[in-house]
Amino acid sequence: MGSMGGHRVLVTGGAGFIGSHLCDRLLSDGAEVLCVDNFYSSTRANIHHMLDNPRFEFLRHDITFPLFVEVDEIYHLACPASPVHYQRDPVQTTKTSVLGSINVLGLAKRTGARILLTSTSEVYGDPTVHPQPESYWGNVNPIGVRSCYDEGKRCAETLFF
Repeated sequence: MGSMGGHRVLVTGGAGFIGSHLCDRLLSDGAEVLCVDNFYSSTRANIHHMLDNPRFEFLRHDITFPLFVEVDEIYHLACPASPVHYQRDPVQTTKTSVLGSINVLGLAKRTGARILLTSTSEVYGDPTVHPQPESYWGNVNPIGVRSCYDEGKRCAETLFF
């Protein structure tokens, strides 16, 4: 990623497994990191070691509500990714992908920030093609037990497109 001195970076879902490792990397690259998470499926232990870093800031916030901050880059990772977590509240899971994406895209537009969405192979559902090329649209059940995650992420990709 190179030197990012002075860059203010937002990581939604930053207290999750991947998000916390991304925060570590961004800090080591010299970025100022704003980690946003509501601890729905993550844990404070994942970010505890960063709390004393003067370039790290944590904000407990649910990304389904707008966030008004000044940032240069956004990594949008927020969404429970494990079936045990995302099936606990399927409506909230869907809202996190859809409303969360709308909110971070609005933030990126307002601030001019570059933005990255993390998606999932689950957008292909139960694929009939292996491996899936980018031209493959998938085989998704819109009313299955996993659909809150699959369809939420598919909608997030549509919004980002």
